[in-house]
Parts: sequence; C-alpha cells; structure tokens
Amino acid sequence: KVLQVVQGTTATTVDHSTSSYADTGLSASITPSSSSNKVLVMIQQHCFFSGDNGGSIKLFRGSTEIYTPPQTYAISGDGLSLDFRNYHSFNYLDSPSSTSALTFKTQARTYNDVTFRTQPNGFTSFITLMEIAG
Repeated sequence: KVLQVVQGTTATTVDHSTSSYADTGLSASITPSSSSNKVLVMIQQHCFFSGDNGGSIKLFRGSTEIYTPPQTYAISGDGLSLDFRNYHSFNYLDSPSSTSALTFKTQARTYNDVTFRTQPNGFTSFITLMEIAG
C-alpha cells in the first residue's frame, strides 16, 4: 500500500568534469509514518555527453550512499561518436527504519574526464519518493 508520494525536480544544468562524484541538484525529502515502512525511490535524471564518454549516478539518503553503480561508465557511449541526450532511470527500494525527515539526492561523475552534464539545456530531472507500508 502506498501511503504518500513526494516528487522533487530540477532543471539547473550541472557539469561533471572530474572523477569525483558531485551533487546534481536533484533531491526530495519524505518523513515515513512508521519505522517499518519502506521508501521506493524512482530516479529520472536527464544526462548529456558526447563521444567516447559517459558517467555514473549514485543515490544518497542524507550523507549515506545507498546505491553506487559497480562501474564508472554506467551510462556510456562505448566507443561511439555520438551526442547522448536522454533520461537515465533507475529505482531503489530503501528500508530506512526511521520516522525522521529523510532527504534523498543524486550525485554524478564523468567517465574519461570529459564533461558529463546533468539537466542539459533546461531539461528537467525528477526524483519520486513513495512511502510503502511495511
């Protein structure tokens, strides 16, 4: 049973041009009504890169990493000469065991040290949080 739904958005362009993860500007907060409930996190992050490049996006709850891709090229051109503009989407079911306000956010990094951009040209990224009865 879904108890509440919260959505966060951002259309602010962020350039990621180093191997260090940095905030994308996408975040949302939710306060679970019971510590036994879960939070389904749904990410639709708009990304851009060109050429043989790519990047990765990871998910945080507060300062805690809750999902990190196993590779730094989770989104990749794989040797192709292209301009990639599209949504990178994934879901994560979290069990925070909390009734405090929780903030979920994404961070991104580039692959190959070439600019990997989130929310390029004013495209909007979305994060949707759903509290699920435990």
